[in-house]
Amino acid sequence: MAYELKQELRLSQKLLLTPQLQLAIKLLQLSRQELVDAVREELEQNPVLEDQGEVDGVETKPTAEAEAEKSEVEWQEYLAGVEGQKGSSLDFSQRDDDAVFESQVARDKSLREYLSDQLGVLALVGDVERKVSEFIIGNIDDHGYLRMIDCKDGASEAEVKDCTVAEIAVLIAVDESIVQSALDIIQSFDPPGIGARTTKECLCLQVRRLPEENPLVEAIIIGQLENLATKNYKVMARALDVTIDEVIEAALVITSQLNPMPGSGFGTEEARVIIPDAHIERVGGEYIVLLNDAGLPRLKVSSYYRQMLGSNGAQATEVKGYVQDKFKSALWFIKSVHQRQRTLKRVVESIVKFQKEFLDKGLQYLKPMVLRDVAEDIEMHESTISRVTTNKYVQTPRGIFELKYFFSIALSDSDGGDITAEYIKQNIKVIIDKEDSKSPFSDQQIVVKLNTDGMVLARRTVAKYREELGFPSSSRRKRFY
Repeated sequence: MAYELKQELRLSQKLLLTPQLQLAIKLLQLSRQELVDAVREELEQNPVLEDQGEVDGVETKPTAEAEAEKSEVEWQEYLAGVEGQKGSSLDFSQRDDDAVFESQVARDKSLREYLSDQLGVLALVGDVERKVSEFIIGNIDDHGYLRMIDCKDGASEAEVKDCTVAEIAVLIAVDESIVQSALDIIQSFDPPGIGARTTKECLCLQVRRLPEENPLVEAIIIGQLENLATKNYKVMARALDVTIDEVIEAALVITSQLNPMPGSGFGTEEARVIIPDAHIERVGGEYIVLLNDAGLPRLKVSSYYRQMLGSNGAQATEVKGYVQDKFKSALWFIKSVHQRQRTLKRVVESIVKFQKEFLDKGLQYLKPMVLRDVAEDIEMHESTISRVTTNKYVQTPRGIFELKYFFSIALSDSDGGDITAEYIKQNIKVIIDKEDSKSPFSDQQIVVKLNTDGMVLARRTVAKYREELGFPSSSRRKRFY
């Protein structure tokens, strides 16, 4: 077979994303906090960019005389306000020390810090056991369990316990008896059940520390935990040779006094604060959209580098080329940020147009809406709308909602009108919240109740929404006490 070289001319089309377009798409799908971080990172990397709160890279600060005068005025206003209060006094020697402590910001200890404090006050612990105990504390997860990676799934209770001790002994090169001794110390700490390797062990540790001994409770935990989860009390009574009332009484102890996650009361992370990207304010009879620009740096191009490019100085060609590239990058970044903000505002304004009745009257008037509706309204592609509405929140007169919340499929009611899935979920939640816990409603009974309110649904649809709301089935919601 002979090989030869020849030239061919082919015509083809390709879709290429320029770096500028990639930047615009990236900024479009960022949440507000991620946008702030991206802007600050760009400010650090691009010397041509500046925050408008700065002048030539130096923050504008008031003069020392102005600061002193302002401080004096504020102090005089404070004294005048205190003297004007009836019975007030400026004798700081009589100040209540409790007020000082109350004004401090408290931080809850983490679970590991709490356990380490208890270990620190133990005097009769050897150095080796103390180091092993510290290693165990460091490997306890946020739920309070000691779980190691070498334990296989599906292993028995005894295998999991032995595997955990053996793995720790190998990792820190000590005898297994020392590991077990250190683990016994940790499991004696507060909260009860801490350092357990399985759920059964966790609950048994807590049972043994109850004021009164209850062998039936421990027997249920060891051998009937699966039946307890399904509330199959008859099977449990036959297996343990006791009455159903005794089983119910023991089950009440387990559910009311024991905690399968002893570490859940200790926070490891601060609560995530939702910062809305936009605000919807009612002015007269109309709604206006205001973007939340608080904390977002206001970008501008440095006047120093602008003059450098415009001057005919003796700067090196490489320097001018570098500055020119950074100058173009800065302009594109500023343009992309402004485009992102404009697109977000247009999308929120379109949502307000479609969901005005919801803002006026409540959830019952939330209209079914899909991404295509907004895309056609503002003449953009659906993918753009999807990026804009991802991980972004808006504050309305009815609370803070994710933008995705306003998009819901349409379901027909008995009158032929359209209702949203969110409205149906709210009604299901109300029905379950008001039910008798000793005789909870089945999915079919919920269907009947919804039908009386004009919402025609299949039983499987109700089951789906119930599970999405986090409610178990009626058999698991039933309580016998």
